[in-house]
Amino acid sequence: MSRDRYVDFLRAWAIVLVVFGHWLITALARGRDGAEITAPELLAVLPWTQWLTLLFQIMPLFFLAGGYSAGGSWARAREVGGTAAGWVRRRAVRLLLPTGVYSALVLTAVGISSALEVAPGTLALVGWAMAMQFWFLPVYLLLSALTPVLHTAHRRWGFRVPAALSAAALVADTLMLTAHVPYVGMLNYVLVWGVAYQLGFCWRDGLLTGRRRVPAAMAAGGGLAFAGLVALGPFPVSLILVTGQIPSNTDPPSAAMLAWAVAQVGLCLLVAPMARRLAAREGVWRVVRRVGGASMTLYLWHMLPVLIVAAAFYLTGLAPEPALGSLAWWALRVPWLLALGIVLAGVAVALRPLQSGLATLYERACADADLRRPWPLWLGLPLAVAALSRFAVQGFAPDGRFPTLPALGLTLGALLVIFPGRDTPRRTQDAGLDTLPGIGAPLSRAPRVRLERGEERLHDSRSPLHRRRLLGDPPGGVGAEGP
Repeated sequence: MSRDRYVDFLRAWAIVLVVFGHWLITALARGRDGAEITAPELLAVLPWTQWLTLLFQIMPLFFLAGGYSAGGSWARAREVGGTAAGWVRRRAVRLLLPTGVYSALVLTAVGISSALEVAPGTLALVGWAMAMQFWFLPVYLLLSALTPVLHTAHRRWGFRVPAALSAAALVADTLMLTAHVPYVGMLNYVLVWGVAYQLGFCWRDGLLTGRRRVPAAMAAGGGLAFAGLVALGPFPVSLILVTGQIPSNTDPPSAAMLAWAVAQVGLCLLVAPMARRLAAREGVWRVVRRVGGASMTLYLWHMLPVLIVAAAFYLTGLAPEPALGSLAWWALRVPWLLALGIVLAGVAVALRPLQSGLATLYERACADADLRRPWPLWLGLPLAVAALSRFAVQGFAPDGRFPTLPALGLTLGALLVIFPGRDTPRRTQDAGLDTLPGIGAPLSRAPRVRLERGEERLHDSRSPLHRRRLLGDPPGGVGAEGP
């Protein structure tokens, strides 16, 4: 199957909107004593800005593209006799390696700051900012682990699988709202986002694109359902968590979020022909490829520039502070976004040596080996998921304290997944798509590994074309996996 550039375009577009959206709604102000920074919640202070979340809530696209890629990757692995455990481990390692290093660096900074007696409130705020994007990671790890089962169900029942997941999500949401059973609603993290992930399977196999009326019905039906649930039901318009807002559309994902996800998937399929023509332009494709190759870096590190700019301009009093939401405040969003973009570009350049080291570590951990003893994987994954979930909820410094148990859980879980012990050498199951998030290069260098890239099949990994790919192609990272 030819590589669909539109899938990579969706990932790049989604990561840019995530970064831009987080930066846009981040408001900073100096405390009364001038020694610390506060972060007023824009969506709560100015309720009309909640409508902006309709433009920036594009997480369904991450899961849609992730399902599309995972479906093809797992199908190829099955063709060459790969095991589910081996495939799941490689997908998990791609996320856990960069995430584990990022977490280790942030936790080290938290430990040092705590020893230096940094104000607990400031430390808690910084720790939350550096972990606010983590909610995606445990959900995606769970869906990756379930992919062999979900894809088997897809091959048997097709579109009925996301329909059944949608029905289950509606039941869970109803129980949470009427019977006040909050823990049942937590299932919707897998059910709602699982619908978008499963639709990625359907998209890849042509179940959504055989007739144009299918995506049109999804876009119209999902949009009308969302409007009705907001106008007549109990759900808010905000598609991002707002403190004190009950129910929320994202914590956990609600019926309104499900409707929005269906509408967004339908809309992106409707505009696919136009977007494919755009992505076919070499200038656009080069940008898409670069963003895709750095997408895990952008996703994990995009709040660090906020802290750097805050320290440089707000703690020093250099930044003007007009009233939140005033015309002057919105005008200052332009230099604010430009400054953050410049700093993030510098951070990405500084992280390149680290990325190269992670690429080497990934290759050594995963290349030419299948997983013969799966118990470390199935023990490590729940530990990592639980730790990442804890960070996503409480941040890296809850109440200004070092999070000892989550740190130990993530460390042990990641080690069990990444270094499960030596196995019998075996040809890499999916060498063509084995890319490390944020690196963007295939990592298997063994000769005669079957590599599929578009419609090409290369049997000599030492060819000039393959060597060029080792230096920068194909687009990968969160691009290959989803964020």
